[in-house]
Amino acid sequence: MSQATTGNESVTNISTTRDGGQPQELKRGLKARHLTMIALGGSIGTGLFLASGGAISQAGPGGAIVAYVAIGIMVYFLMTSLGEMAAYMPESGSFSTYATKFVDPALGFALGWNYWYNWAITIAAELSAATLLMKFWFPNSSSLLWSGLFLAFMFGLNYLSVKGYGESEFWFSMIKVATVIIFLVVGILMIFGIMGGEAVGFTNFTIGDAPFHGGFMAALGVFMIAGFSFQGTELIGVAAGESDDPRKNIPKAIKQVFWRILLFYVFAILVIGLLVPYTSPNLVGGEIESIALSPFTMVFEKAGLAFSASVMNAVILSAVLSAGNSGMYASTRMLWAMAKDGKAPKFFTKLNRRGIPIYCLLMTASVGMVAFFASFFGDGVVYAWLLNASGMSGFIAWLGIAISHYRFRRAFVAQGHSLSELPFKARWFPFGPLFAFILCIVVILGQNYEAFIGDKIDWYAMMVSYIGIPIFLALWLGYKWIKKTKVVKLHDCDFSSAHVRD
Repeated sequence: MSQATTGNESVTNISTTRDGGQPQELKRGLKARHLTMIALGGSIGTGLFLASGGAISQAGPGGAIVAYVAIGIMVYFLMTSLGEMAAYMPESGSFSTYATKFVDPALGFALGWNYWYNWAITIAAELSAATLLMKFWFPNSSSLLWSGLFLAFMFGLNYLSVKGYGESEFWFSMIKVATVIIFLVVGILMIFGIMGGEAVGFTNFTIGDAPFHGGFMAALGVFMIAGFSFQGTELIGVAAGESDDPRKNIPKAIKQVFWRILLFYVFAILVIGLLVPYTSPNLVGGEIESIALSPFTMVFEKAGLAFSASVMNAVILSAVLSAGNSGMYASTRMLWAMAKDGKAPKFFTKLNRRGIPIYCLLMTASVGMVAFFASFFGDGVVYAWLLNASGMSGFIAWLGIAISHYRFRRAFVAQGHSLSELPFKARWFPFGPLFAFILCIVVILGQNYEAFIGDKIDWYAMMVSYIGIPIFLALWLGYKWIKKTKVVKLHDCDFSSAHVRD
């Protein structure tokens, strides 16, 4: 097994080894179209289809747009940072591997397990959401029946081959993208009175204290909603390790991110804000149970399109299955990469003949199912804690990307490399990763600022909201204390595996 020393521990290259010495590798089954649709559809889900209504209700259309633009800019910088590293050094364990090589092996360990846990628990959340969506059509059906079927469906797509995941995500993303485009076209026609009655124009931007309802603190609350909505865009970094031509395909997919953010989120929220007043009692929360009150459903019904609730239910179901499918893929690859680097039990490096980390897949599916069953006990209290710890994990992963890229670029230059060697270069360095880092910290610390407002601190709400932070710190500092790791010096950062799989 080839190795390269980083800091105080050894980091393996992309290949693992069979007993007979034959290298085992993940198979490069993801084509350019797969990566493009993963980039396009990665963050489109219930955050846009459901929670966007709650964002407008909370902060008004103007406040919601400002929050989504700010978070969108942050995500754009994060994706260009990730794209620069992933195109030069494609790794399936990207967040863990980059942090190990360019920051500190202890940070890599904590980020890897944090990200695996995040998506493993997300699988359980998506199973719960999918069963509720099915009860829209089959109200008296069994939750266990649907959860079992959907888990088997996700497992089967990931078990067949990496191409199975790529193809399924391609079509799931196509459904989501097509829905948003149709929504934007219909919405624009309605704004000008071509569909759905008389022209609305900017009338709803002048109601009450619109467009900025609730002031700065309300907008800050929407920052959290927007941040959670965008989680999933970083999946392209995990997929880079199985792309057939990462130096060409990763930059192409990353370049789609800005336009996706602009089109799918900012324009969609603008259209919703123009067509539905923020004072509407139907713009609530974003819970799965209120599918008929999705702002998308409301706009389609206002346009006179029949069966809009059923159609949107099907679309949101595809988004939920897409998220669960991606969660199983991402967590499986992350666990395999950590095992390969000695940060998880060695038997997790086992691949089947189709290049699938079979034991990692089984472990991830099992954790997802156990977490799903936890939702049936104690009124879901255990499950709520698991989900809240998971929710923080996405922001922590983004922090890891920003820190790793800052160190990557500095080490790259310090070791005498030319920026012309990079297949894709992130613009606005170092502003990009620094801006993303600062905004991520603000979002993390302000996740539940309401717990600190009032006569006394709401300790329970604070603990539920911020439980992910002490878990991450325990992983990071515990590994650092046990392994005695140190921050990797810039001249010692390891770039040796960058071209191993070209």
